[in-house]
Amino acid sequence: MKQVLIIMKRELQSVFDSLLAYIMIVIFLGFSGFFTWLYGADVFFVNQATLQSFFSIAYWTLFFFIPALTMKQIAEERKTGTIEMLLTKPISDWQILWGKFLAVLSLIAIALALTFPYYLTVWSLGPIDNGAVWSGYFGLLLISSAYISIGLFASSLTNNQIVAFLLALFIGIFFHILFGILASSFSGSASAIFNYLSLSTHYDAVSRGVIDSKDIIYFLSIIFLGIISAEAVMVKRNIN
Repeated sequence: MKQVLIIMKRELQSVFDSLLAYIMIVIFLGFSGFFTWLYGADVFFVNQATLQSFFSIAYWTLFFFIPALTMKQIAEERKTGTIEMLLTKPISDWQILWGKFLAVLSLIAIALALTFPYYLTVWSLGPIDNGAVWSGYFGLLLISSAYISIGLFASSLTNNQIVAFLLALFIGIFFHILFGILASSFSGSASAIFNYLSLSTHYDAVSRGVIDSKDIIYFLSIIFLGIISAEAVMVKRNIN
């Protein structure tokens, strides 16, 4: 665990030493804030003390936000050779991946924490379902974790950041959109399977305050599958 925390601290320091973290957080807050308060189905349009507008737009914002953060995690280190230097130390691929995973998740958590004034503002406007708000934030952390693992896997496949970004989006779009479309296009067992694979199905349930074990298992499965797949790619490349 100590090695994982060291990697996590190293990655966070690297991100905050550059402008990337600040730029991405500002873009996230600006984009989500605009659609939460000023445009479309915003808080004032729905005329209810709820943060569902924010959770709906954050669901899409994070879909693009996270691949931009994960694309360099392994791809850039392979390109510059720093990953080889890291692997010479007494640390495993598994620990490296979890350290990077926690670093990106921490950055997402910071970005989400900065939206806490949204919650306080809506709370001041009228009675709010506090349980739904906290479960909504929990849901965002879950989908963030899933997309981080997918992004790390995509980054492990290539030395090019842009390719890693596009790969993460391509894989993510199946969980984000396509499985849901396929679920509505089929019936019976096929529909049930695609519906279970659809990330939106589980996120919608959690964001409404319904936290079920099947939803937690779903997200944990994606997280571990992504990390394990990334480790397998790294091990294969190291052997070669």
